[in-house]
Amino acid sequence: MAQTKLLNLGSGTSIVWAILLIVFGLLAISLPLATSLGVVLVIAWLIVFSGGFQFIHAFQSKGAGNILWKVLVAILYLIAGIYFLMNPMIGVAGFTLALAIFFVAEGVMDLVAYFQNRNAAGSGWILVDGIITLILGLLVWRQWPSSSLWVIGTLVGISMIMTGTTRLMISFAARRVEHSIA
Repeated sequence: MAQTKLLNLGSGTSIVWAILLIVFGLLAISLPLATSLGVVLVIAWLIVFSGGFQFIHAFQSKGAGNILWKVLVAILYLIAGIYFLMNPMIGVAGFTLALAIFFVAEGVMDLVAYFQNRNAAGSGWILVDGIITLILGLLVWRQWPSSSLWVIGTLVGISMIMTGTTRLMISFAARRVEHSIA
């Protein structure tokens, strides 16, 4: 079982995905405003679609209370999604704050993952990823909202580069272990 997991980590597909993450991270950094607006618009559309599905699901429920509650939730989703589509810059500011909170949480979780797996090959990269992600989250939180126009694209790009690099290094470590076993 563990050997199969190592083979998957060191596969060519895993390496290609890691490299693509790095390339897309570089693109996000080079076009931060476009990336920021793109992220907000994608999330806004997902909220709208979710509201539509909530609305459909409401009428599949039983009981007037359940239907009413689910219709209200669906309307809230639709209003929020449409609002972000019509006012993407407000969405950028809100999502920047949410991104700061997400990066702080991700950084802490990466640090926990490192301490749980610190003896594994390539685990130092998890530590580096966790520290950088935590610092990025705290920096965004401290500068919010003044840097909202560029911060989402830049930070998403940096996070993608770090995650891609981490995955790449872990894949290479898994390949080394795989070759030493064979």
